[in-house]
Amino acid sequence: MAYALPAGLALGVLLVFGGIYALMTTGVSIDERLARYAGSKAVPEKREKPQKKQRADVDVAILTSDVEDKRFAMRVARDLARANLKLKVAEYYYIRIGLAVGLGLVLGVMRDPVSGVAGVVIGYFAPRFWVGRRIGGRLGAFNKQLPDTITLLSNSLRAGSSFLQSTELVSRETPPPMGEEMGRVVREVNLGLGMEEALLNMVRRIKSEDLDLMVTAISIQQQVGGNLAEVLDTIAFTIRERVRIKGEVNTLTAQGRYSGYLVAMLPIGIAFMINLISPAFMEPLFKQTIGQILLVTAGVMMAIGFFAIRKITDIKI
Repeated sequence: MAYALPAGLALGVLLVFGGIYALMTTGVSIDERLARYAGSKAVPEKREKPQKKQRADVDVAILTSDVEDKRFAMRVARDLARANLKLKVAEYYYIRIGLAVGLGLVLGVMRDPVSGVAGVVIGYFAPRFWVGRRIGGRLGAFNKQLPDTITLLSNSLRAGSSFLQSTELVSRETPPPMGEEMGRVVREVNLGLGMEEALLNMVRRIKSEDLDLMVTAISIQQQVGGNLAEVLDTIAFTIRERVRIKGEVNTLTAQGRYSGYLVAMLPIGIAFMINLISPAFMEPLFKQTIGQILLVTAGVMMAIGFFAIRKITDIKI
């Protein structure tokens, strides 16, 4: 037992950094690096010799699982891109598994096996929660910068610049995250991607309804013509009004939203602190049948209350 704590910490650290080092030292071709910027064309693979046909059901099962794995990896990669994290999917999961193992061993040695299981769960899901918070914060900052960015684009177009030149100006003059995303659009266009496709890639990275509105207006203007500067001014005014109304609604519903957080988190926090202070007091709740039934019932009722409050306070604008 004396060596269990250092061994657990060492194992967690090795899983995190060993996986990152192994993946970062893997060779990446030029075509794969260009594909990260320039889009959806896959790197051509070498042709393999045809093999004997297998049963159709086995082929379908393998194909289905392969497609599902790729879709899952694409969703995780999209979330990492939205959070602006320079991590691969495998590196991200090495970190999650390393934290889960390390924290689970630390709490299991310091406290008890129940705390160890809780540490594994917390260590595994804490990075996911942090990525979600980072995505939300970045999206909020992006939406706040969007009206001023549209105005800057409109003024630049009136001064005689092309749309690409105006986008490059925004990438230089605007702080992150807007400057980073506009700079990425400029790089994709310089690598041969069309402006419309580069803007759609930005919409996929930034899940913003206001940005989608702007990109749709730009795409329509490029197809049918018209004064893009006036269109952008109208969109900027609309977005500013939406931001103002949304701020007022968030202020009015703040008490209800935080009541939902209190309903969900307060009992869990109290139970965790009591378990740290006096594990013997909480032991019947985990080991006896009636205690387990009460835990499940309380968890279901707290979840129902939390989602009901979220539904009431979630007002679409």
